[in-house]
Parts: sequence; C-alpha cells; structure tokens
Amino acid sequence: MSCKPVIAILLVASAGTAIADNYNIDPNHTYPSFEADHFGISVLRGKFTRSSGKVTLDRAGKTGSVDITIDANSVDFGHPALNQQARSASMFNTEKFPSITYSGKSIRFDGDRPVAVQGELTLLGVTKPVTLTINKFKCITPAYLKREVCGADASAEINRAEYGLGFMSPPHAPEVRLAIQVEAIKTE
Repeated sequence: MSCKPVIAILLVASAGTAIADNYNIDPNHTYPSFEADHFGISVLRGKFTRSSGKVTLDRAGKTGSVDITIDANSVDFGHPALNQQARSASMFNTEKFPSITYSGKSIRFDGDRPVAVQGELTLLGVTKPVTLTINKFKCITPAYLKREVCGADASAEINRAEYGLGFMSPPHAPEVRLAIQVEAIKTE
C-alpha cells in the first residue's frame, strides 16, 4: 500500500476534527446568583462574588465543556447578618464545604448557538445532574483586549433540599432558581 491512500485517510479523518477554543472565566464579570422563596411572600436574591473556571468551546464540532468553581464564602445577600447565617453549618456550611462546583460535560447547540449545558452541580458534597439553559450567548473582540470574550446568561432550577440544604423548608419552598451571568476570555 502506498502512502498516498494513508495520507488521504488521515486528511479525511482530521477534516472533521475541529480545534476547540479555550476560555478563562473573567471573575470581574461573572456572578452566579440565585432566587429563593421567603415564606411564600417574597423572593430572596443572592449571589456569589468570587468564582473561577474554564470553558472549552468547539463551535465547528458543536460541543464543549464548562468547569466552574464558586467560593461559597463569597455568598452575598446584601445583608451582613444573612450573609453570616448563609455561611454557617445550617446553610452553605462553608467551613466544611468552601467550594461549589459545576462540571458541564456537554454543550448542546441549536445551529451555531449554544443553548444548553448538561453537567453536574456539587453543593454541600452532594453531586446531582443539572442542565443549564443558555438564554443569551454572544462573543466579541474588544479593542482594548484584542482577544475574544464570550458572554452568556444561563439559568436552571434546583431543589436545594436534595443537596442537604433544607434550612427552614418548610416554611420556605425548597426550589431555587439559578441565574448565571458569565463572561470568559479566550486564552492565547
């Protein structure tokens, strides 16, 4: 067998293999937030102010992955006493579980646009599948940075009691809506 057919086979095989782009989460523009019931009469809103992670995006192959680590101690309700309560063993137990992680193994596309991430959320040492819906996605190359920046707005709903966060449930409903605003900068 001559090497021409072997080279042709390798070229055809590699034509379908796209190079994925890698991005680092921009901690100054990424704020995982949540909404939780408060006695059925209002909604408590909080966010985490420190997070890090990486995104791999293969647009040609229509796939990718997401790995995010959230500093649980950065929980912020805008109310110091509630922040302290949230860090305690009765809620996020940040002394024992200082991090919350999301590992997205698969990004689903609709045409050229990513629309969902299927992955696992680990909270209080419990890992469960969570699919994030990507409500908005856009990439730009700002003149000041000269590198691509992609941003997304994603959401999901979880039952906090399934993770062991049953604090005051009832009277507070255990369903929590997640809203993740993320920006990530392409690595060089």
